[in-house]
Parts: sequence; structure tokens; C-alpha cells
Amino acid sequence: MGCFTFVKFMMVLFNALIVLAGLTLLCMGIWVSTDGSFFLRFLGPFSAQAMQTVNVGFFCIVIGGVLVLLGLLGCWGAQKESKCLLLTFFSIVLIIFIAEVAAGVVALAYSFFAEGILRAWAIPSLQKSYSMDLVVTQIWNATMEELNCCGFSNYTDFVDSTFQNDSEGSLPASCCGPNSTSCSQTEAEHSNIQGCSEHILEVLKQHANIVGGIAAGTGLLEIAAMTVSMYLYCYLDTTAG
Repeated sequence: MGCFTFVKFMMVLFNALIVLAGLTLLCMGIWVSTDGSFFLRFLGPFSAQAMQTVNVGFFCIVIGGVLVLLGLLGCWGAQKESKCLLLTFFSIVLIIFIAEVAAGVVALAYSFFAEGILRAWAIPSLQKSYSMDLVVTQIWNATMEELNCCGFSNYTDFVDSTFQNDSEGSLPASCCGPNSTSCSQTEAEHSNIQGCSEHILEVLKQHANIVGGIAAGTGLLEIAAMTVSMYLYCYLDTTAG
């Protein structure tokens, strides 16, 4: 009985952590939704502009709500010693765990082609969408200013672009250095400002390591929660039999 009580306590503890994480995400989502500009300033210019293309607040609220409900389900099932609730909790966590593993495998596969995927998006966006699409323009301006770079490969990404044709041959000022107010193709050629590709890939790699660590920790917590819930279920099933 002592072992069962300890495992039951651990089940409640695991789910309390899940509820806490869910409430944190809910608060963050509400914060972003009500004062997004203040929150995004913490992420830096590049991240701030990129994050505006997705509804971060809504995403956090949805995920946070799911975690809160899941945690309450686990706590209630353990407290009431309900086999039905424990099995439901186990099944939901197992589905989430399998989905996370599948997403991790896909992300790992795509990571080997990250530069090619970025290049396939970056070059056309610089050639056709820069200065025409406000979001794309803001993302690239913030990226080039923050990382002190020009284009994806280098200044040649802007040659014969919509921006250059509309600005009488000029390139973005970032292609000639951080203190430049204007930039011609000749000046960009002699400025030796590098492309943003290496910087972007390095930033993505750093963020991927952080996300990977969080995902690994979450996966271990989910495995522990599934183990504990299945132990409780089997114990209750044996006792009932």
C-alpha cells in the first residue's frame, strides 16, 4: 500500500507540473495577445518581425488550455482512483508522445536540407517580394540590420530585383554597411558585406538545440507520467479483480 500511495503522489505531482506549465502558457498567450509588441521586443528584431507572421498568442492559449485540461484529468483520475480516467490520460499522453516523436523525425530529416529550403524561399522573396510585401520587407530589414549582412548569399540577391528596378538601381542600405543611408551596386560590391545565410543557419541551430532540449525534457516527463498512470491502472485492475 505504501508503494501505491507513493506512486499516486507522483502521479499528482507530475500532473501538477503539467497544469503549472499549461497555466504559464495561458498567461503568456494572454499577455502576447493583449500586449504583443512589448513581448516581441524581448525576442530581438529578426525574431520579432518573423513572429508577427503567426498568431503566437492564440497558439500559446490553445496549447496551454490543452495542458491544463490534461493535467486536471490526470490529477482527478489519480485522486479518485478511476481506471477509466487513468486509461484516458495514458491514451492522450501516448498520442501526444507519438506525434512529438514523428514531428522530431520530420524536423531532423528537414534539418539536413535547411540551407536549401531557406534558399528556395529567400532568393525569390528578395527578388520579387522585398519592398512589395510589408512583412517580408520588415523581416529582411530587421535581419540585415541585426546581423550586419546583406541578402541571403550576398548583395547579388538584389541585382535585377523589383526593389532595385523601382529604386533606380539602388540596393538596401545594409548592403553597404551599418551606417550607410543609401547603397549602389558598385558600393555594395566593394563593401565586402557578407550574406545572411550563415548567420541565419547559426541562429536556427542555436534555437534548435534549445527546442530539442525542451522536447527531450518534455518527452521524459510524458514517459514518466504514462508509466505512473499505467502502474496505477494495473494496480486498481488487479485489486478490483
